[in-house]
Amino acid sequence: MNRKKTLLISLFILLAAVVITFVIFSTEPEATSEGATRQTAMLVEVTGVGRGDFQPSVVATGVVIPAQEVTISPRVSGEVVHRSEAFTPGGFVSKGQSLLTIDPADYENRLKMRKSELLQAKADLEMEMGRQHVAMQDYRLVEEGLTGENKALVLREPQLNAAKSRVESAEAAVKQAELDLERTIIRAPFDAHILSRDVTLGSQVSLGENLGRLVGMDVYWVEATIPLDKLRWLSFPGDTGEQGSLVKVRSRTAWRADEFRSGQLYKLVGALESQTRLARVLIEVPDPLAHQPISEGLPPLMIGAFLETEIQGKKLEDVIRLSRDYLRQNETVWLMEEGKLRIREVEIIFRDEDHAYVSNGLDEDDQVVTTNLSTVVDGAALRVEETGNASQAGGSQNQNENQKSGGGQ
Repeated sequence: MNRKKTLLISLFILLAAVVITFVIFSTEPEATSEGATRQTAMLVEVTGVGRGDFQPSVVATGVVIPAQEVTISPRVSGEVVHRSEAFTPGGFVSKGQSLLTIDPADYENRLKMRKSELLQAKADLEMEMGRQHVAMQDYRLVEEGLTGENKALVLREPQLNAAKSRVESAEAAVKQAELDLERTIIRAPFDAHILSRDVTLGSQVSLGENLGRLVGMDVYWVEATIPLDKLRWLSFPGDTGEQGSLVKVRSRTAWRADEFRSGQLYKLVGALESQTRLARVLIEVPDPLAHQPISEGLPPLMIGAFLETEIQGKKLEDVIRLSRDYLRQNETVWLMEEGKLRIREVEIIFRDEDHAYVSNGLDEDDQVVTTNLSTVVDGAALRVEETGNASQAGGSQNQNENQKSGGGQ
């Protein structure tokens, strides 16, 4: 009895569980995919653009080289008996200033000898002129008809010409001796900065020996390399008096951030740089060592230093200046038009370090998308947070840029 009762209770519990399970599954709500498939417009930021006149710049690196450089050598030989204190590496000398003196004793004696020879030659000439006068008187007394050659012999014309020639030779020897004596003093050929000195007091020097290296103080050059496509936007001095493009020269490592030196384009070197195949230009920087009062407080240039140059280009008229960050692949720009993404090709006539200058493809009322998107499809839905404020901010930003540039500064 107990066993049968237990079996009935178990069957009842099992049946109740089946009924409850059926009721649960039959009343379960059906899931829909409406929320998952709803499309959401991408949130972006935009900025306005505007046309204007701008004067971009070309940034390039260059190395400082001297515009005037000379290795001085003696034109006479001998012992160095005097050296100027200024003739030392790092020193400054003026044009014509004495640097070294070679022992002049031998050259002074040689000059005295040459002057003595000149006096002797002049005395011989006077004696020969006296003999010719006597010969002329004798010829007039004889009055014989002689040919031109015989007459010249009778009148001692060959002897007179020889005496005159010896005088001229002696005079030239005196001048040469004076030159040699003058050349015992080695002078600076121009206002110069001393880079090296190879001799000192007591050194024996010979003709053509290197004495030291001097560079001019008036102008240094910065030799920079420029891409070929940028050359047409730069100005070089011409025969008509046109000045070269203005240049700012900076040293990011040695100078303060606000320090720079001013110069201008001087020449286009007629050969490309061998490795980079870039054009080589010379930038002229006056008073590079800051010795003049007008350059007081400016940093000096050093030969061999690497500098950054900012060359002012020609004015670009009626173009749109766009940050290079907003320029996309294949020279395209993303625009927002009526809540949709539009990919538009543009024509760029110039690029500088920070901006691209667009001549065609953009209008003044275009809204440029500044946000970087992972998925880019033409026609994709876009939205901006506070669209009016964003557009106004973008337009104000572009207007401020135009005002800062002066509409073509």
